[in-house]
Amino acid sequence: MKLSLVLPIYNEEENIVQLLKEIKEAMLSLSLEYEVIAINDGSKDKSLAVLKEAATEDKRIKIISFKRNFGQTAALSAGFDHATGEAVIPLDADLQNDPKDISSLLDKLSEGYDIVSGWRKNRRDKLVSRKIPSWIANYIISKTTDVHLHDYGCTMKAYRREALQEIKLYGEMHRFIPAIAVWHGAKITEIAVNHRERGFGKTKYGISRTFRVVLDLLTVKFLTKYLTRPMHFFGGVGIFSFVLGTVSFIAALYLRFIGYATLIETPLPLIGVFFCLMGAQLVLMGLLAEMIMRNYFESQGKPTYMIKEKINF
Repeated sequence: MKLSLVLPIYNEEENIVQLLKEIKEAMLSLSLEYEVIAINDGSKDKSLAVLKEAATEDKRIKIISFKRNFGQTAALSAGFDHATGEAVIPLDADLQNDPKDISSLLDKLSEGYDIVSGWRKNRRDKLVSRKIPSWIANYIISKTTDVHLHDYGCTMKAYRREALQEIKLYGEMHRFIPAIAVWHGAKITEIAVNHRERGFGKTKYGISRTFRVVLDLLTVKFLTKYLTRPMHFFGGVGIFSFVLGTVSFIAALYLRFIGYATLIETPLPLIGVFFCLMGAQLVLMGLLAEMIMRNYFESQGKPTYMIKEKINF
């Protein structure tokens, strides 16, 4: 087996040398050919210079340097696209992930799983700004996607390369790879990994990240459940809106006939008009989404199903 290690790097000049040293030491005990794909995500410090020096000494270190900072998802996507190993393991470059866990992840992957997700069980981060928002986000993601993991935010995961081939990453979707992969038929599990305190540099994430996660989750939920039937989503909400509008009209007429209030003395007629119009718009949006979906699949010759294997064809 060949292993690809993917390192997204943004302003980590103080950690790179130590990280590469620990990776080399961890790989000594494994009889594997491996490569390290380091993605310089527009670093403003000396990260690129440190990487270039390391690459001249070890040809297994490959560098992709972005023109500017595009974010962790783009960096991981570039690493996955250029990985040549049968197994792919991304790691954070801040030394909080422990390269010694590579062996455990690969052992679990060899049991037949497509993805082995790392779980920072004893996480060494601040409680209020990092751990609590992470717990909340992981709970919401697990409940929404029905893919139950303790730690979606852990970068250190082991992937079979074929499990990543059908996944295209946009925005900040990298944390949702397990949920998207399961939709594609991947088999996933989770193991505890070591997590260490950050020794050098500053964290690139804040509490605002939690809110972006929730917004991205809506996209993932739609893509994994309604991509091939958007009318079921928009039409369902539209019909519900129509029902609310109709109930508002009936309530207004009832109040009028019992002499409690005239139609101009209650906001119910306006509420009814609002919900009926919104329902009509949602149904039309569903029709447009259906046409876009068909164009997406038919113009590119994409099937609406995924085959695991064929026999005697």
